[in-house]
Amino acid sequence: MKSGARGTGSASTHKGKQGKITKKFVINASQPASDKIFDVSAFEKFLHDKIKVDNRVGNLGDAVQISQIGDGKIEVIAHTKFSGRYIKYLTKKFLKKQQLRDWLRVVSTSQGVYELRFFNVVNDDAEEDDE
Repeated sequence: MKSGARGTGSASTHKGKQGKITKKFVINASQPASDKIFDVSAFEKFLHDKIKVDNRVGNLGDAVQISQIGDGKIEVIAHTKFSGRYIKYLTKKFLKKQQLRDWLRVVSTSQGVYELRFFNVVNDDAEEDDE
């Protein structure tokens, strides 16, 4: 009986925590934005249009807030259950739509922080000259 009492007590604490979830994500696109190949405001609008809340697009309300902070950074604050992988997925989708996926990649630098970086391009000209 004691184990059953513990189970009900822990379940009620989980319910209390679910209502107070606040997650903060930052997408740092300052490097490609400074090179003028990435439009931060268009990306912000894309996130506004595509993020789903309760399986509905355009249902952000007060649950999710998207804003630009600084030069080339976008902050997403979610007051509901929200996945960082979803932010990464939408970022990759935007890059593909803008045909930038071949040059940029999404890297998680720390928890909740994603950065857009250029792929490291190695010059293959020297190897081609030898052949």
